[in-house]
Amino acid sequence: MAPVRDPNQKGVSWSNIAVGAIMNMFVVTTLGQPLEVVKTQMAANRSETMMQSLRTVWSRGGVAGFYQGLIPWAWIEASTKGAVLLFAASEIEDRTVKMGLSPAVGGLIGGMGGGIAQAYLTVGFCTCMKTAEITRHKQAASGIQPPSTWQVFMNIYRKEGLAGINKGVHAVAVRQCTNWGSRIGIARLAESSIRSVQGKSEKDPLKPFEKIASSSIGGALATWNQPIEVVRVEMQSMLKDKAANRPVNPTIMSTMSYIYRENGLKGLYRGVTPRIGLGIWQTVCMVSFADYVKEWVKK
Repeated sequence: MAPVRDPNQKGVSWSNIAVGAIMNMFVVTTLGQPLEVVKTQMAANRSETMMQSLRTVWSRGGVAGFYQGLIPWAWIEASTKGAVLLFAASEIEDRTVKMGLSPAVGGLIGGMGGGIAQAYLTVGFCTCMKTAEITRHKQAASGIQPPSTWQVFMNIYRKEGLAGINKGVHAVAVRQCTNWGSRIGIARLAESSIRSVQGKSEKDPLKPFEKIASSSIGGALATWNQPIEVVRVEMQSMLKDKAANRPVNPTIMSTMSYIYRENGLKGLYRGVTPRIGLGIWQTVCMVSFADYVKEWVKK
């Protein structure tokens, strides 16, 4: 996600919008959505083990069950949030580094800014609908066809309006801010550390496997904020068997307290294993691979 820019270039890099959309579509269509589905299943059903969650997802149509919510919500979310993230984060990171800050600090600030921008501009309602699609009751009762995704969307809109569609958006913003700030910042710190060990300057390029390793470290360590993700899933969940003592009008803090009371500290980290895999894949694609694609576009 670091700015790959000609020193003589002025203005903004509008091509990053297209690069971000394409790269994030690649992420979600490959490993991203299956890991997202398993992570959400575990976070929404905190009594399930990973194997139970995998079996549950498989029962929804085999391999197709792991791609629930891919079309249209995950594709809409991926293309729009990828465009916003890469554009905003790259511009912020570029300017902070030019001010004399280190690449790690620039990556941290750029990632936080990009994460907040994508949360409020694109991710909120898409994440809500994607979570609804994954967690809603899938089995037809007495031969009755379950509602389609668009019917679910309209039902939420009629009942709760825009607030319902964007339910949990503040939790999403906190998650995205800490997600990408940590991912990019730690990845850049790892890159700088590798250069330092090898006696290279910040302008010296790293080998592909070194960039991938740096992004993997950033993606894995960024999952420290898993409690925020569990809270986000709980706030947006449409499970039929919600507990009676669940907050009626949930906020981030009330939902976190509810989860802690019901499931303890362990409950706040449900789904962290698939999320580590997801974080690594997203960071490798949106930081390391995206750097190479941006270089190629500028040639």
